[in-house]
Amino acid sequence: MHPDLSHLRREICRIGQSLFQRGYVHSSAGNISVRVPAAAGGGLLITPSDACLGFLDPETLAWLDADGQRLAGPPPSKSHLLHQRLYDLEPDAGCVLHTHSSHLVALSLLGGGNEHDLLPPLTPYYVMKVGHVPCLPYLSPGDPDAAHWLADTLSRHRAKGLRLRAVMQARLGPTVWGASPAAAMATLEELEETARLWLLTRGQPEPLSPAQIDDLRQRFDASW
Repeated sequence: MHPDLSHLRREICRIGQSLFQRGYVHSSAGNISVRVPAAAGGGLLITPSDACLGFLDPETLAWLDADGQRLAGPPPSKSHLLHQRLYDLEPDAGCVLHTHSSHLVALSLLGGGNEHDLLPPLTPYYVMKVGHVPCLPYLSPGDPDAAHWLADTLSRHRAKGLRLRAVMQARLGPTVWGASPAAAMATLEELEETARLWLLTRGQPEPLSPAQIDDLRQRFDASW
């Protein structure tokens, strides 16, 4: 008998509807997962393949075990390997979001960002709430190489004492994670808004100075 995961199922649907209504996702783009606690069976719940996030059904989400085997529901999102790898690598992650947010994708189409940073440190809240966002070259949706790249990127940043909350896949969009769905969504919102500001100002603003960034590190434990 499967445990009751109704609260997690409803939360995924709530997030999906919110993102869809505000234009962070469209059509069947994007995917959401949440970690299932070990006491409730473990693994993760994830949106189905080709599902519209604005019209999810709590009863038709995919449930995968820790090895990626389907326990219940329809076939999972093509990005499930990336979600699984993130939960393996980030023990505190409780939710992973992948969207095709317009300003972020537009920035990647214009050639913005590099393997170290998608955006410069433009605002204090970007530094505090998002931090570094490395860029992944284009790979087909669901390509397993994305999970390998993610593991290497996280390892390199940890070696520098830096924590990541997001990465950017060129021509696809950001993958963002957090301790809770609310935390992951807040990071996504700040990231997309900063990309919008950068495009609106045509990449002209000066970034925060090293002294200003160091102040954010000292006062707010910013990971930059």
